[in-house]
Amino acid sequence: MAKILIVDDSALMRKHLSTLLSAAGYDTFTARNGREAVDMVLEHHPDVVTLDVNMPEMDGMTALSQIIAARPTPVIMVSSLTSKGALVTLEAMALGAVDYIAKPGGTISLSIDDIADEILAKVKSAIGARIRPGAGRRVPSAPRPAPARPTTTAASRKSLTGLVLIGVSTGGPRTLEEILPHLPASFPWAVAVAQHMPVSFTKALAQRMDGMCQLPVREASALDEIVPGTITIARGGSDLTVTRRDGRPFFSTRPESSAHTWHPSVELLVETAMEAFPAERLIAVQLTGMGNDGARAMARLHRQGGRTIAESEESAIIFGMPKELIQQGGASLVLPASRIASQLSSWIR
Repeated sequence: MAKILIVDDSALMRKHLSTLLSAAGYDTFTARNGREAVDMVLEHHPDVVTLDVNMPEMDGMTALSQIIAARPTPVIMVSSLTSKGALVTLEAMALGAVDYIAKPGGTISLSIDDIADEILAKVKSAIGARIRPGAGRRVPSAPRPAPARPTTTAASRKSLTGLVLIGVSTGGPRTLEEILPHLPASFPWAVAVAQHMPVSFTKALAQRMDGMCQLPVREASALDEIVPGTITIARGGSDLTVTRRDGRPFFSTRPESSAHTWHPSVELLVETAMEAFPAERLIAVQLTGMGNDGARAMARLHRQGGRTIAESEESAIIFGMPKELIQQGGASLVLPASRIASQLSSWIR
């Protein structure tokens, strides 16, 4: 029976999470603050820790850093849906947390009911997850000015020769930080990232990555012309698609569709890109995450002559999504995250 440590200064939150996880067959125990959490991790060796961010005596971020240093354990951060909460959560994932639970507003009992399935899925996925401690490259906690939208000219349209499509879920922010900052400023293709996240988190992710990358990073808007040397993060709460207008390629957003389980949908992004670009002008990269979003479309792209990369098991925090692509015979290469940026640059010289 897997052991789950629940860390929260709210007695009511501890109670509801314990009830939910115990009913699912887990052995649960609780801590009221980060100091107790670190002690319990060392004493009881839990399989997963759910860790609140804001607590007295020792906050979640400090506790996380001590847990990762003393006894690396899969940690799921529990944070608010605010912009500040999103920034802190991304920093936590850079430090080594494997996932997060975004607390919706309102009454705690009702909130837990609303996200019960998500909590259970994330806890199950986190058991046995690969822990990849990181120094956590810090960025300003205050929101940075939004990156300027690239000016589209005839020259930039002419020089756009292809598109890199990246699909990622659990553990994504940490993994993206190993790839996107290593793409050179001269990288000639556009890059699109479908990271499974709610809207407040994808905006924070784009801001954080823009502070790290040599290429400009933006969150997708309703309609963006695709230009070379830019990274676009799909907006949470919607799906990102590729289309053409008057022969010119655009990113566009559309409401989440029940036809796809995960959002922003990797599958839909790759499918629509294949309708707008020849296969040889597309590269698809499948990174860490649970489930199979994007595997079928990327495998079809591979069969049609496109190039694909699956993150290897040795580096993937959760090997679900890359494993699905490999099992479908859809991976041109299987690489650890640390080698993906250099391979993209090599292919696109």
